[in-house]
Order: sequence, then C-alpha cells, then structure tokens
Amino acid sequence: MKNGFLSVFSPFVAMTFIVSALSCTSNNSYHREEGMIWNTVYHITYESDRDLGDSIINTLESVGKSLSVFDKNSLVCRVNQTDSTVIDKMFSDVYSASLKICEASEGMFDPTISPLISAWGFGPGHEISADTAAIDSIMKFTGIKKTRLEGDLFVKEDPRIEFNFSAIAKGYGCDQVASMLKRNGVNNYLVEIGGELAIGGKSPRSDKWKISIDRPIQTDSTEIHDSSAVIELTDCGVATSGNYRNFHKSGTKTFGHTISPITGYPVETDVISATVIAPNCMLADGAATACMAAGSELAKKMLSQLGYDAMLILSDTTIWTSAGFPQIE
Repeated sequence: MKNGFLSVFSPFVAMTFIVSALSCTSNNSYHREEGMIWNTVYHITYESDRDLGDSIINTLESVGKSLSVFDKNSLVCRVNQTDSTVIDKMFSDVYSASLKICEASEGMFDPTISPLISAWGFGPGHEISADTAAIDSIMKFTGIKKTRLEGDLFVKEDPRIEFNFSAIAKGYGCDQVASMLKRNGVNNYLVEIGGELAIGGKSPRSDKWKISIDRPIQTDSTEIHDSSAVIELTDCGVATSGNYRNFHKSGTKTFGHTISPITGYPVETDVISATVIAPNCMLADGAATACMAAGSELAKKMLSQLGYDAMLILSDTTIWTSAGFPQIE
C-alpha cells in the first residue's frame, strides 16, 4: 500500500466500560494488544478467557520471516537474490492473490515494481536516485508474469526481479492473526495493522464493528484529519489506500506514491482514496491499491469482476459506492 487509513470508531474508554459489564456474566473479557511491526503500528481487540498476546506476536513474526522486506533474512529477500527458491505457504498465498488482482486490474497491481518505487524516491532513504532517468531499463526486470510456481519452487525469468508485498502483506498479517484467534476459540475480534482490518463477530458493544474512514484532505502546508464516513460491518477484511499522505516532492513537482506497473511512472488518476471490503484483508488490501493505480472506470470493472464492495473518493470530491457497500453514517 500504500497506506490504509481506517480507524475503530468507538473509543477505548467506552470499550472498557462494556468489558467491565460483560465480565460480570462471562469468563471472557476483551483484551487489547498494540505495538509496532513492519514499520507500522498494530492494534488488536479480541474477546477471550485468556491472554493471547504471545501468540499474536509469534504469528506476526512468522509472517515477517516470510514476507517482510524489512527483514534481510526473510524468505522474500532470499527470493529477491536468486532466480529460483523453495517457498513456503505464506509466500504462495500472497503470490497467488497478487496474480489474481493483477489479472483483474489488467496489470495495474504488481508487487515486482520495488525498483521503480526506489527510483522514484519511495524506497530506503526516500531520495530520487539516478535510476529515475532509466525507467525503461528497470521495466525490463519488473512484472509478476515473468515469474511462476513449479510446485513449491519459485522461478524468475530474470534474477533481478524483486518482490515487495507491502501492498498486500499487512492485510495477510491481519488474516493470519485472525485465523490464530479463531483456532483458539475467539469469535469476536478486530485486527488492525497499519490501517488494514480483519474483523469478526461482535464489538464490545455487542453489535457490528464501527469503522471510520478518513477524508483525504491535504493543503500545501499541512494534513487535515477528518472522517468521510462511518460504516458498520463484520466477518470480512477492509482496507483503504490513498495518495494524500504519502508523496514525494522534487523541486516544484509532487509525485504520488502509486507507481503504474504499465508505464513505470507515478500515476495520476481520478481516485484519491479507495476503501475495499473483501472476504479477507489480504484481498481487500491488494484491491484497494489496484483501485488507486487503475482509476475509477477500471477499478469499478475490477471490483465487479472480483465481487468486492468499495467506496471510491474521486478527485472532484464525488463519492462512489458499490451496491453492496454498507450504509454510510
């Protein structure tokens, strides 16, 4: 991603009050875990008769060992250093989902554009490099379709091809934590990593979870944080992507952080924010990024094909929602 900008609507003080009330009649209580992972913040709320904090951390660390580009010993970093590597199920899951979204978005979602991201100043150091002048050369070793799975062996046509699953891995991390919670008998939970959400069951208020979606407002000198919508939902994944909080300035030009895999250049479309609801957070995460790069017309086509619901905020301030998107408060 991109950055996702969703927040749990109900304040923790209110949660605490309801937890106290529930504790009088049940052995379960709501727990809250938070911390840092993959250079972002996570918040997890779940109802259980025991503390699962250690299991949450272990799950997140397992995902990171496979998919985090911030861990130089991770599987994805090993994949990036060779032309063929034996992979694990986590890598296979995210790779397969990436292919699915790539095809539905007509190539506008592609996790191999990491060299392009670095060239445009969004990689380590956040400085535009000399490679910016050689986009065509970089494009020769980007493209997920230049890779394939042969059983558990991952093969690249060009060893220089690099993967960065940042636009989908946080969502997958949410799903993995949610799966772990369910294996431990947890039915009611909200898992949030960097704004991406996996949601199940009921909130501490005994109803669906309320989620606030940020309004994309930015002036020349500051960012304004506001809510564009509040929705209620459960048993799904939800993610928001937007350019309005991640951009790079070079002289008088401002580049958004969404790079087109087709052209290799930062893409300007009429979508300034995309919130997607999907069966799991991994798919919502990837699809939200794809909407940003695709523009509204292709995004609507993709969403219809995939069967996901969404809210798109367009550059003319128009808000478009799919037929099945929850009622906005």
